[in-house]
Amino acid sequence: MTEFQDVFPLQKNRVHEACGPGAIGFAAKACGQDDMTVLWLQAGWQSEQLNPVGLMSFMSPKNLTLVQAESHKDLLACTEDGLRSGAVKLVVCELSQDLDLTAGRRLQLAAEEGGSTGILVIPEGAGSNATQTRWHCSPIFGGDHKTDKNLTLQHWQLIKNKSGTLGGWKVFWDAEAHRVIVVSKDGE
Repeated sequence: MTEFQDVFPLQKNRVHEACGPGAIGFAAKACGQDDMTVLWLQAGWQSEQLNPVGLMSFMSPKNLTLVQAESHKDLLACTEDGLRSGAVKLVVCELSQDLDLTAGRRLQLAAEEGGSTGILVIPEGAGSNATQTRWHCSPIFGGDHKTDKNLTLQHWQLIKNKSGTLGGWKVFWDAEAHRVIVVSKDGE
């Protein structure tokens, strides 16, 4: 089984995908690694819009540029430009439609060229074969876990990995340490 530290923080110069009810939280926690500058892209017609204040426990809002695109085509074009420019370390794009192989490959090449990392927040069952990894993320409610912090455990399952095996972990965000803490691996 893959070790968590081998896959998170996410591999640089690559595009990754996250799906599931905890996918936005996954992207937010990725923003908190290494005090990153972040370009976050959303469709302007989405009913749920990101509030930068909500990211304060993960990152400084001064490191965030939030963009709303008018169409799916504009969203992909801005994502590609953001990745290729190298002006930010991380580009997060919330997609509501499938990404075809050509578009996925273009984004991957842009990340490699610009030296940026990309996270595509995708609908469940969607995704591109061009991306490096795909994660399914969901909160874990209730249960017993050995921590005295007020937190929500997450289950992050690596369901696609071009460079290794798959795995799953129960994790939480430690705001003081500014990092993801692994509580257990699946099967433990």
